[in-house]
This record gives sequence, structure tokens and C-alpha cells, in this order.
Amino acid sequence: MTLRGADILARSLARGGARCIFALSGNHIVPVFDAAIDARLRIVHVRHEGAATHMADAWGRLTREPGIALFTGGPGHANGVGPLMTALAAESPLVMLSGHAPLEQVGLDGFQELRQADMAAPAVKASWTAKSAAALGEDVARAMQLARSGRPGPVHVSIPSDLFEAVVDATDDAIPAADAFQTIHAPLDEATAHAVIGELARAKRPLVLTGPTMANDRGRELRGSLAEATGIPVLFMESPRGIADPSLGALADVLAQADLVLLLGKKLDFTVKFGRPPTFDAACRFIQIDPDPEAIRRAARALGAPDRIILTATADTLPAAERLAQVGARGGTGRSEWARDVQSAIRYRPTEWTTLAAREDAVHPVAVGRAVRDYFARDPGAVYVSDGGEYSQWVQASVDASTRITNGPGGAIGGGVPFALAARLARPDARVVLSTGDGSFGYHLAEYETAARERAPFVAVVGNDGCWNAEYQIQLRTYGRDRAIGCEMTPAVRYDEAVSALGGYGELVTKTVDVGAALQRAVQSGRPACLNVMVERVPAPAISHRAGAPTTSSG
Repeated sequence: MTLRGADILARSLARGGARCIFALSGNHIVPVFDAAIDARLRIVHVRHEGAATHMADAWGRLTREPGIALFTGGPGHANGVGPLMTALAAESPLVMLSGHAPLEQVGLDGFQELRQADMAAPAVKASWTAKSAAALGEDVARAMQLARSGRPGPVHVSIPSDLFEAVVDATDDAIPAADAFQTIHAPLDEATAHAVIGELARAKRPLVLTGPTMANDRGRELRGSLAEATGIPVLFMESPRGIADPSLGALADVLAQADLVLLLGKKLDFTVKFGRPPTFDAACRFIQIDPDPEAIRRAARALGAPDRIILTATADTLPAAERLAQVGARGGTGRSEWARDVQSAIRYRPTEWTTLAAREDAVHPVAVGRAVRDYFARDPGAVYVSDGGEYSQWVQASVDASTRITNGPGGAIGGGVPFALAARLARPDARVVLSTGDGSFGYHLAEYETAARERAPFVAVVGNDGCWNAEYQIQLRTYGRDRAIGCEMTPAVRYDEAVSALGGYGELVTKTVDVGAALQRAVQSGRPACLNVMVERVPAPAISHRAGAPTTSSG
């Protein structure tokens, strides 16, 4: 039997469990589109390569299976590279496949020739250029395995276009066996698990901090199981705002009091101020379990006092959490009071928010957050997506959703619409609600045509303040209003009408009292929808400490 390289690629993707490919067509990859038909792969073709990468990212986060992005080489590849940083920081498994100048022309200024693997390398776990049509199956298997193993993340492979059309004798191993695509496991051993639980049990005010890998589904379940088994608060961090993430309430109150912190797949990075005082007490000790040995080495350097890290282990995050929950014993005297105080701090929201939400003269972002919160209370299986800066921080801090996708620790904006579209494809039976600023919404507005074509409805609740408000607020604080520049946009743009023109449902909202009913109408429309909400231009919420709460460690 003979097969084209494109057939080997497509069949290998299917063997590895891929169900759909997020793609934008181009000269280099036309044979792959043809091969996808026989491999029964769904092609979701988009309007911009960056959107395809964002969609593969969202797919990976929700399914824990590598999302697949495919586009042509040169400028197509360059367009698709940017969102890789978001996926890398969010620990999202995806494989980005780029067409490439023909192998025989490399180094000769071939059409759209570019050092693509080098360009992608800083934002992925691994990056290389395929060398053989017969080995494309091995390339795909390796990429998918790397993407899902250890700390999940993106992997890139560039494929010279002449390999797609090359015809090879396909032996039985041209399409790798299913296990070649699977995760390489690094379990936490029993003895280490017992040692960790023992240290936690002896601490007076212990905390467990987790990262993006434990965001949804199994990760969320394990956070609950571990907290239940040990009686120790398990906190999840995913925002670039770190300890200032308003979704975490008055987190700063309790971090400063902790005497032992287990970093369970959570990097000791800028989001936790590198573990240093005054964010943490100078006597606070750390345990680190991480799939990446380099992350453990960096933590020792970042802390500046390596002896404060009393125990480390290299192990996969989710299995480690499961093992700790299994061996953990509910224990520790006085622990219940500490756990209650931690939960109280995380749930804390200033009382002024209620007053702001009730304003009638202008729609405050927290009023939108309350309306979205109320929707999720009625539809707990819905998926929440958050994108943008100041406005979405209010909404994100208001919503308690079982499944959520945010821009993650990378902090880039603009992925919201592709995230929401892919979320609906990954969870076809779930409603999807996106909160996004007007600036971030504009990045991929054209993907509403994709969503309408793919019959993938979602609702974007756009906070329209006519401004790049995050940067504007920095300018106000740093230079003053008279020197604010380059952040204003055209006021009151009718994004709702643009969405209607692209095949979706659009509605303009100008009053607080109308937000909830408009959201319900948008959901019931059954189309990709946009609520264009004219909101007050305000900075993101800043919750530093609860009134009257201690701000330094005690006892």
C-alpha cells in the first residue's frame, strides 16, 4: 500500500484521538485538507491563523486532549505563533502544524521560506521541522505525547510542503500505535506522599496552591478531594494579577499568615511575588511538587533562601493530587478555624460593590458581573470565558463557574471569541458565556462568521467603554489625565450590529436593569450573540485586605 505524506499525517492525527482541526487554508497545506476527508477529521476553518491557535488552546484546556491548529507557512505561521504564549502559560496541550517551504528548497529563498521552528521555539515545549514523509506519523505521535506529558503545553512542527505530496510505501508502522501518542507518566511515590501529608499535618496554618493544570473538571474535583481529605485549604491561581486577582478576594490576608505552603504544580513565580516577604512571612516554608525539574530549580533561585523549601518532588500534578488525597488524613487541631478564615478571605467582596451594582445613572461593570453570576446560578453547567482587562476583572470576580477559560497567567488579551467558539464545539451541550472588553473583542470579531457557519452559538457580553482601559488607568496613575494618550477608541461603537451582519444576534444595552433580560434573550436566540453593554470606564477592582483583618502573620 502507498500513501501520501498528507494521508499519513491525517490518519496519525485521527489515531492520536484528534476529532477536529482548527485551520486556515493555504498553498502549503492543501493536500492535508484533502486527506482529512478520508481520515474523518473535521476541519473548522477560521478567518485568522491566530484564532485557530486560540481555539486549539481552548480545546486542549477543556478536553485535556491536544488541540490541533493547522495553517500554511511563512506569514500564516507567523500569524499563528502569537497565541502560543497564552497556551504555554495556561498549561494547555496543543499541537501547531505549519506548512513550510519545500525541503529541497530550504536555504534557497523558497516561497515564504522562514525559520519557523526557531520562531516558535521560545513559546512551546518543543519545536522542529519534519524531514521525511514516511516519518510524519512519528512526528505527530511525538508532538501529541509531548503536549500532554509533564506540564501540558504547546508543541510545534513545521512540515515542508513537498512531504505532503510525497508517496511512500506505507508499512504497518507508518501510522504509530495508539500508545505512542499517550502521556508519559511521572507518578508521586507513596513514601513522598506520606512525607508531604506529614509536614502539612504538623503545620498550624498550611495552604495548598495550584495552577492552571487544575482549572477544570478532574483538576477541580481533585482540589475538592484534597481539601476534604486533609482539611487544608486548596487554592487555585490562574491570573497574571496573581495575589491581586479579585476573584481570590482578600487572598493577601491569608498568604501573609501561612507557615507552610505546598506548591502543587504551581510555579513560585511573579504571581506569588516569588515567595518573598512581605507577601509571605519570612519564616514560611515551602514544599514543591512539579512535573518540571527546571521549575523546582528556578524556585530555589527565586526564593533566595533555598533552605525554606523543605521538600521537593518531580511528579505530574493531577496524579500527585490524587495520591495525596488518598493518603491524606483529615487532621490537625485548630485547623477548622484556619480553613474557615481562608475561605472567608477568598469569598470576601467589598460591600460597596452592591451599591455600585445598583446605580442607574451608568452601568457599572460589577452590575454586569452580577447579571452573569445570576445566569450561571440558573445554568451551572455553562462554560464561562473571560477576556480583556479592567472590565472583565469585575465580571470574573463575580462569577462562580464550574468550568472557565481565562487569558491565564500569560496576560494577553484578544482570545475570547475563539475561546468561546471552541468551547461550544468541545462542549456542544453546554451554554457558553464570554465577558470581554471592547478592545479585546475587536481582535477576532470576524470569527462570528465562523461561529455562525459552524453552528456554534455563544454569548459575548461586551463591556464598551471606548478605551484600552487597562493602559489608560496606568497612564492616569503614572502621568495624569493631561498626558493620557493612545488609548481612546471611537465611543459607542455598535458591535452588536456588526455581529448581526456576520450572522449572529446583537443587542445594545444601556441600562443596568436591562442586562439580565438581554442576556437571557441572547442565550435563547440560539445564535452566536453579542450584548453590547455601554459601561462606565473604571479601573479593575482592587481587593487588598478585608476591613479589620490582620495583614501580617501571627503566632
